[in-house]
Amino acid sequence: MHFANRVERLKPYPFARQAETLAKLKGRGMDVIRMDIGSPDQPPAAHILAALEKAARDPDNHGYPAFGYGTPSLLAAVAAYYESRFQVELDPQRETTALLGSKEGIFHLTQACLNPGDVALVPDPAYPPYRIAAEWAGAEVFTLPLRRENNFLPDWNLVPPEMIRRARMLWINYPNNPTGAVAERKFYEATVAFGAQHGILVCSDAAYCDVAFDGYIPSSILEVEGAKSTAIEFTSVSKTYNMAGWRLGFLSGNAEVVAAVRNVKSNIDSGIFAPVTAAGEAALRGDQSWLVERNALYARRRDLVLEGLAAIGIVAQPPKASLYVWAPVPIGWTAEAYATEILESTGVCFSPGTFFGEGGEGYLRISLGAPMTRVEEAIRRLRHWQTNPPASPQLA
Repeated sequence: MHFANRVERLKPYPFARQAETLAKLKGRGMDVIRMDIGSPDQPPAAHILAALEKAARDPDNHGYPAFGYGTPSLLAAVAAYYESRFQVELDPQRETTALLGSKEGIFHLTQACLNPGDVALVPDPAYPPYRIAAEWAGAEVFTLPLRRENNFLPDWNLVPPEMIRRARMLWINYPNNPTGAVAERKFYEATVAFGAQHGILVCSDAAYCDVAFDGYIPSSILEVEGAKSTAIEFTSVSKTYNMAGWRLGFLSGNAEVVAAVRNVKSNIDSGIFAPVTAAGEAALRGDQSWLVERNALYARRRDLVLEGLAAIGIVAQPPKASLYVWAPVPIGWTAEAYATEILESTGVCFSPGTFFGEGGEGYLRISLGAPMTRVEEAIRRLRHWQTNPPASPQLA
């Protein structure tokens, strides 16, 4: 068989590779505690499930969706959410569109906006699809290091003028995956100004904007005056409403970009299953107070993880938001070697920081998406392991 060059260049997705390793360990009888995947373990609220069930029982809801970009009522719900949550006004018919999850939307966006030879500015470490989608479109990727000393924010001064000239797209993601870092209004203002000055589309991934702790409230880039002239933003029901497997997200902002993504989508998919649309609308318009206790649960897990890491000599910064603790590995270890050692010795699975780019070396990403009893068991195993830890491997 002969395959396209882009497929030949495509590396296996990091978590797909890890899933194969975990399957082998489970086949040997190991009880694996997964704290590597950022998938909510709690169900959606009851009113969301009720909306899904009611719509699924309607026989008219099982054909092709009538609206490939989201029903008018769903898009109006997105606009109402932005108005209530961020005090941002959106034209629901022009400035937002529904997606089969943000991951799908990232690929559609790059197909709509990037040509071979263009440059995409991508943070490192970062959610892998930003880079993969750009390369799939034939663009060149220039990485922007996210370093602790700069609060894991990108520094535009590191981008050479030639790269800025060819840049067509810039990715930012706050609250951040994988570092858990957050960005304030001043950063968003500077980013919008940078994009407008150089004609670069700013792509804000705000998937974790409603997962926050200790009274912190994340912002939206669309709150910045004039942002819609140069920016778009992804939001999703996945992390906000515990609906990761339902595959429903949204792209909002610049109307021309929204129209271009809709054109791509119309040629690739046939829209969103009507009961999922109904449930998404119920999530956006329904009672939001249940998210407070859900976030408090994540905060308790966060504190337990930080305490357990400290017990084995690892000091990590407590994140204000997101589903992750970004923990440094001990000196003398690579991220992958340390994660592998922990997995094989204890059955506790963390993500090596290098899953998210070379800039993730020296860190582990630890998910808060495991039940409290499993987090407690993971900490117990790590404490027991620490009584006789292995020597650091020799590094080249």
